[in-house]
Amino acid sequence: MNSRPRKWVFFAAVALALGYCGPARAELVLELNTTGNPPLNTTERSGFLDRIAAEALRRVGGRLETIALPAERGLLEASQGFADGEISRIAGLEQHYPNIVPVPEKIMDWHFMAFGRGVTSLPDGWESLQHHSVAIINGWKVLEANIPQSADLLKVKTPEQLFSMLAAGRVDIVIFEKWGGLRQLRDQALQNVTMIEPPLISREMFIYLNKRHAALVEPLAQALRDMKNDGTYARLYDETISSGE
Repeated sequence: MNSRPRKWVFFAAVALALGYCGPARAELVLELNTTGNPPLNTTERSGFLDRIAAEALRRVGGRLETIALPAERGLLEASQGFADGEISRIAGLEQHYPNIVPVPEKIMDWHFMAFGRGVTSLPDGWESLQHHSVAIINGWKVLEANIPQSADLLKVKTPEQLFSMLAAGRVDIVIFEKWGGLRQLRDQALQNVTMIEPPLISREMFIYLNKRHAALVEPLAQALRDMKNDGTYARLYDETISSGE
């Protein structure tokens, strides 16, 4: 899933034809950090978001490479230019990380779900969390911004750690993306764990690029729109997510 040092491929003619302005030259293969987990991202780049991003890049003459960094570190590396961007992040991060630019067409909606052991409802939503011990992935900004300060909050690096803590009874609730959470329940064969409906929050997710790739932002947005219109997006969803439900 990594590609360091970065590789180069010649696609100037195709890129220019699709609106990537700039001099004819060898262009950078984009190395994007993945914040999701199976079935959204995999080490083989066969997850839903992997395939969507790869196809969008292919349509503008590029090629995708991925890396898997902790969420907070991934943002910092994209902002500092050590990575080319992020595959899926919430809107508005450019306000806090001015060196990254969002592609203005969502790649997916994420539903952030609470998973509980011995807890089956959160009648007051976020406010209900103040009565429980809660664990999240460090660097997931939407969760950090909404969980009450009075909650007993722990932050970890990986979903495996997150759900292992829940299984061991170290926390009452973990909050995670819906499809990745359901995969963790299956892979870890967790018993007596409930996915609590409805989602605590649902957010549109976007590809972000380091600002040196700003010329690719609009072509990629159009490629994503075209994929939704021509059925490619729905087909990849069916092949990677619906097939596993």
